[in-house]
Amino acid sequence: MKEKVLIANRGEIALRIMEACKELGIDYVALYTKEDEESLHVRLADKKYRICDYRDMNDILAVADETKCTAIHPGYGFLAENFRFARRVVKRQRPLIFIGPSWEAIRDLGNKLFMKKLAKELNIPVIPGTTEPIYNEIEAEFRAEELLDFLSSEGFNNPSLLVKAVAGGGGMGIEEVKNLEELRPIFRKVRAYAKRLFGDEGIIIEAKIPVFQHIEVQILGSKHGEFVHFGTRNCTIQSPFKQKRIEVAPGFNYEEKCNFNPEEIEKAIIEYSLKLAKHFNYDSVGTWEWLVTPEGKFYLMEINTRIQVENEISAKISFIKDKQVNLIKEQIRIAFGDKLGYSQENITFKGTSIEYRLIAEDTKRGFIPLSGTINKFKWTPKPWLTMRTHVPQDKPYNIPTQFDPNLALAIVYGKTFNEAKKRGLEFLNDIIIEGENLQGEKLKTNIEFLKEQTYNLYKFVEG
Repeated sequence: MKEKVLIANRGEIALRIMEACKELGIDYVALYTKEDEESLHVRLADKKYRICDYRDMNDILAVADETKCTAIHPGYGFLAENFRFARRVVKRQRPLIFIGPSWEAIRDLGNKLFMKKLAKELNIPVIPGTTEPIYNEIEAEFRAEELLDFLSSEGFNNPSLLVKAVAGGGGMGIEEVKNLEELRPIFRKVRAYAKRLFGDEGIIIEAKIPVFQHIEVQILGSKHGEFVHFGTRNCTIQSPFKQKRIEVAPGFNYEEKCNFNPEEIEKAIIEYSLKLAKHFNYDSVGTWEWLVTPEGKFYLMEINTRIQVENEISAKISFIKDKQVNLIKEQIRIAFGDKLGYSQENITFKGTSIEYRLIAEDTKRGFIPLSGTINKFKWTPKPWLTMRTHVPQDKPYNIPTQFDPNLALAIVYGKTFNEAKKRGLEFLNDIIIEGENLQGEKLKTNIEFLKEQTYNLYKFVEG
């Protein structure tokens, strides 16, 4: 039977999955909701079905059966890291292929505590903190006091803590505690949020690393025990709520002077990431996220068991036998049981790539998301620029209030970091996004913030 993929997502990631399927010669079916009727992924899909909600497992699986799909690609967000959905996909009466890692990997590696304990067993450095889920605020206060004393003894000045949901990721379910008096109310707040959003009210408490760079390692494993990496990314430029705004690959600027050897640190975190992937027989794309301090200390923070928004900047600098990589195509091939067909020795890295997330948000007022209508969305095509957007350019577009107001991803490539940075600023000065918010006022975007932060790429930030 010929494979057919149900794309259980929306917007630009749905468009990229559609593109990858076409290049692989695989049929696909797109999904959309009423709010997304104007989206380009709906207009351009060869075949599409309307559903009520991208999180409705029953609706999604019913469409998969009706259209005789053999696989489901969850994209990112929504159900992508829901191990119950992945398990249901592969264990139902008419089993389907889940285009992602095994449901066990999603369950276990997506759980911060399990990942942390497993990493410690393998002597992989992790952020100091609790190793068991906490459900009681009295115990939480006791553990927090112990951790603060330990951090002080390790030389941390005025240490603070992060209270985190055991489940979840992407900056959600995290609050800072600067003193013990704040612990109990913040613990109750995060626990309630975690129960509502993730169905798991377990909490962990970790040290807050005060100054760092946020580095990611892009891993790919196959069902045949093959493992490779596609280098590193730097995702340090974020909103105050730990939501990424600019990413750059590779993760380090080798020409910039610092207190450590970046090549050695990069080699170490890649080796540790591969060690954990191999130990778990990880069989898809995945991202190992690290914090690196100005002194060269590094800590594994979490693992994202999905394709990430920023995957394309890794692809732009990665070449297999001199052919540029497409990580979504690799993810789909691997899910269908293909071997890699190459080894790490066949992968080379060239140049620098920057990704800008263009978002309708008011960066001067707490990065609040905005809705409204886009009347003009225009940029100048360049050979070094790749635009990923679901926003049509030939008619007005109403930004749905039901989703994050992400408008586009701009991927810029340069032979050097300085060339990529120069081109990035050229793009940001050129793009036009005009419209009105729901009150009829001029629609705000984060373009000026992206311009300012382009000058801070590869710099350490305070957490």
